[in-house]
Formats: sequence, structure tokens, C-alpha cells
Amino acid sequence: MNSLISEKSNPLWYKDAIIYQVHVRSFYDSNGDGIGDFRGLIQKLDYIKSLGVNTLWLLPFYPSPLKDGGYDIADFTGIHHSYGTLADFKRFVKEAHQRGLRIITELVLNHTSTEHKWFQRARKAKPGSAYRDFYVWSDTTEKYKDARIIFQDFEVSNWTYDHEAKAYYWHRFYSHQPDLNFESPGVQKEILKILDFWFQIGVDGFRLDAVPYLFEAEGTNCENLPKTHKYLKQLRKYVDDNYQDKLLLAEANQWPNDSRDYFGDGDECH
Repeated sequence: MNSLISEKSNPLWYKDAIIYQVHVRSFYDSNGDGIGDFRGLIQKLDYIKSLGVNTLWLLPFYPSPLKDGGYDIADFTGIHHSYGTLADFKRFVKEAHQRGLRIITELVLNHTSTEHKWFQRARKAKPGSAYRDFYVWSDTTEKYKDARIIFQDFEVSNWTYDHEAKAYYWHRFYSHQPDLNFESPGVQKEILKILDFWFQIGVDGFRLDAVPYLFEAEGTNCENLPKTHKYLKQLRKYVDDNYQDKLLLAEANQWPNDSRDYFGDGDECH
């Protein structure tokens, strides 16, 4: 069966996308362990197609301690063992494309799990080193005081002390989700590697999670900063220069006037 997706270019495919959101874990179990997986999802692609949708949006399926539904990612280029293997995922993408179904996945840009190798490396690294600077550290909790605490029922501060690092790390969400430092060239380089990895497998787009919080600046609420929009323009240019028919969808959970800015002038998210 030839792929219906690759027959011709359609850069505006997302304009008419009818999107079906899928949590792999709870969808269809192929091996009787009580957990949905990619082999099970493959078995149900014809059913999904029959619903009249043309795009699947997958919630996080990466290796994770699952303290936040998989949004606490421990490896950006792997598959959670409960859901199958990378080979299963590649087959899933191929089978979906053969049915004319596009695939959008989550890219959690803002943070990782504390279990991610980057964080484990950073907390042991020398202060000021490139590895340490993958995350945002401070000797005090007084920085960025104007940033709200998003999950006030669970967190009392945006800073948590790490005894290994002997410093506080910044997190806009849960304390087990340290924020990446987008001032770091190393972080920005790794994000491009992640994009390349999944786009080359055949993923059609990313929902960019929590993009308003990528950068910090003293004296601001650390949301919707100019540096964030500048970075997203760079990311969009990279995608447009290197790929065809790919989508960047922003999760900009802000007031409408601020959310509008994430389109840019057609040069940020789609």
C-alpha cells in the first residue's frame, strides 16, 4: 500500500485537519497487560479512520516516571517500555500514513524530568559549565519573584533545592520538572536534534508544550518574553528550511491577546 501522505506536498494540510487526540496508554492493549500500546493502536487505525478524522495527536509516549502523565520526560528520543518499541512506533507512523492519517506528537520544550540524564549530569557538573547550564540554577530563591506559582495547590515556590548541586533549580511546574535553560546554546542544539529525530521518522508535527515559559528575565513575570518569540522564529525557520509540510502547534495557555503573538507574522507557530 502506498502512503497517501507522501504522494504530494500540501503545506497547508493543518488548515483542514480533523484531529483525534490519543493517549496511547488508555487506548487499546495488544498484549493483555492492561496498558495500551502502539501495536494495539495500529490495530485500530481503520476504526479511527472511519470516524472521519485525518490527524492523530499523541499525548506523551516517551520514557518517563509518569508523575505528570508523561509530561515529565526522561528521554526525548525513546518510547516508554509499556507502549512498545521504537520499531513499533515507526510501523505505526507508516501504517497511519498509508491510511492518510497524519501524526502530531508532543514536544515538551520547557522542562524535563529530574530523572533525565541531562539533569543528572547538570546537578553533578561544575557551576558555570556547559552541562550545568542546561538548567536554571541559583544560590537564592529571590530571583524572578514576579513569576507566579502555577500549581499553587502543590508547590510553594518556583525554586527547589538540590543537595547534589548545592543550589536551587527553577521549575514553573512541579518540582520534579526542572526547567531547561534556553539561554544555553547546548539546549537549543539538543532541541534541534530532537526535531530531526522524529521528523526523519515521519512525524508530521509537534505540539510545543508550555512555550510561554521558555525564558526568564528579572522584573518580569517570565511569560511571553521577547526572547521566547525570537527563539520560536528561529525554530520555525529551521523547520521550514529543512523540512516540507511540517507543523509547529503552540500550547500558549495565555490570554487571547498574548496567545495571538505565537503566530508571529506567519513566522512562529502555525
